[in-house]
Amino acid sequence: MKRFLQILFVAIIGAIAVGFYFKMNDNNVTGDRIVGIGVLTIAFVLIPLFIYHRSKGKKIQDYMFTQENIDKMNKKNSNHPENQ
Repeated sequence: MKRFLQILFVAIIGAIAVGFYFKMNDNNVTGDRIVGIGVLTIAFVLIPLFIYHRSKGKKIQDYMFTQENIDKMNKKNSNHPENQ
């Protein structure tokens, strides 16, 4: 999955670069389309895949703001040497 994400990232950046190349050579419509497709691919394909890959196997409860986590933070801060 990591290698796939890297290849996809390089391909998208390459596509955006090609789009800007077309725009520099007076083919604005084609260049805008290629850049737009590249940006949409980043937003709707690459970022969700990256988030899924990085969060796989982690407990979502550890990152939620619940009363249990608030109590853990308060307990941890009360044992800190600066607070004594």
